[in-house]
Amino acid sequence: MVNTMTLRRSFTLVIMLLLLGSSWIPVNAQSLDNKYFSETGHNVSGEFLKFYNSNLNATFLYGYPITEEFTSKDGKTTQYFQRARFEYRADLPEGQRIQVTSLGSLTYVTTGKLDVANTFACRNYPETGYAVCFAFLEFFDQYGGVAQFGYPISGFEYHENKLVQYFEKARIEWQPWKPEGQRVVVSDLGRVYFDKLGEDPGLIPPVLPRDNTTVRTVISLQVRAFVWKAVTLATDSELIFVIVQDQNLQPVTNANCTSIVHWPDGHNDSYALTTNSNGVSIISLSFASQPYGSLVYADVSCTYNGLSGNTTTSFRIWY
Repeated sequence: MVNTMTLRRSFTLVIMLLLLGSSWIPVNAQSLDNKYFSETGHNVSGEFLKFYNSNLNATFLYGYPITEEFTSKDGKTTQYFQRARFEYRADLPEGQRIQVTSLGSLTYVTTGKLDVANTFACRNYPETGYAVCFAFLEFFDQYGGVAQFGYPISGFEYHENKLVQYFEKARIEWQPWKPEGQRVVVSDLGRVYFDKLGEDPGLIPPVLPRDNTTVRTVISLQVRAFVWKAVTLATDSELIFVIVQDQNLQPVTNANCTSIVHWPDGHNDSYALTTNSNGVSIISLSFASQPYGSLVYADVSCTYNGLSGNTTTSFRIWY
């Protein structure tokens, strides 16, 4: 039989290697005109940043960066955002060198047009032969119209169980579960086109800020917990692993966690934990004479800089 301590060390080593494998990717030295987005773990610099900052609604319309600046498979200097792709055109005059890729045109495949009878609530665009209507028209006008989105290239259609309309540079969609006035949004076509073009998925994981003085900000906590053994003996030992990561699935050090272990006889044990540099903390349990077939479960709650997250895990007493 394999020694229990050997199994435990091997399992812990595997977990550590997996976590270390997702560590931050180093990048080149920072230029002065750079902004790091902790939300997705990427930098925007130079003319790309100037263009981004020139739009007061940039975060809403373009989203956060999902890559660094790089040479795309189509040979262009580009940077992908959640809802857009920027292209650098050195052949154009200053102030016009950043172009927004026509993601709507490049990703559109029709699923069948939905007829709209009320022409009084619509505006037709003869350039493409399509109209923009109702709340979509209000949104279109409010956020820049043709200059921002291009001309409509479809009518209303259903895609992914959502009501949408495609434009040359974007797709807008209706999200009825949101509050009134927030139900029309720009679709996340940046990653869609990234995958369609076959770009390197290794460009997506977060990187370090180019400016060494910039601090990566933890915006949300992802808390996970799992047990070493799904089933145990009535008299046995168990390990509970708690992993705390940020919005980019990077380890959070010094998160304070509490775990409440609920035993079959109704009593509870509380454990205070602090995550290590890999965002991991481990609870070691020893128990005896637990009833066969019973369930032991643990509630885990973690906090870090005012943020919180929680999860639950469990194991079964076999015999």
